[in-house]
Amino acid sequence: MAYDLQEQDQIDALRAFWNRWGTPILAVITVVLLAIAGWRGYGWWQQKQSVEASVIHERLRKAVDARDMASVKQVSGELFEKYPGTIYASMGALLTARAWFESGDLKAAKPPLQWVIDKSSDPDHRLLARLRLAGVLLDEKAYDEAIKTLTVSDAGSHAGAFADRRGDVLVAQAKPGEARAAYKEALEKLQPNSPLRQLVQLKLDALGGA
Repeated sequence: MAYDLQEQDQIDALRAFWNRWGTPILAVITVVLLAIAGWRGYGWWQQKQSVEASVIHERLRKAVDARDMASVKQVSGELFEKYPGTIYASMGALLTARAWFESGDLKAAKPPLQWVIDKSSDPDHRLLARLRLAGVLLDEKAYDEAIKTLTVSDAGSHAGAFADRRGDVLVAQAKPGEARAAYKEALEKLQPNSPLRQLVQLKLDALGGA
């Protein structure tokens, strides 16, 4: 059936529009489709990385439980090297540091904690690493460095534990007045049901605090 004049005018207008704008429109559509494909590909890659990292993290946990420090060193190195952007890497670093600490090797316990502080994308893990690193430095009698490690703008839910650890360092530095203030701050910031409260109170009582 032949087109009427109105339909022919619409077709001619559409053809003229497409001749002028067709290529840019196709280019935009192509870019959008590529972006969607890229985003989905990146999501798939992230998921793949997470799954693979979780398998290595489980191997690391088993090595830690077995106190196989040679395997702990090898497996943690693999985790940090291949999957540094995953949450399992920072979890593994905290686990590795604990294993070295419990084995009595304070020097080896520090690098994985520093790795978390410098590279973890999880703010809670970074705070935990600072808290634990300060404990290692306290045992090494590196008091000034421990205080520096505990100095953060916002310790979040760990504020009470940070204050408690700072009090421990100050006691070791023979600064009872400052330590007392730190322990009182810890009691103020710890949750009422925190198991740490009783220990902090004992420390405060030992210093003659109210």
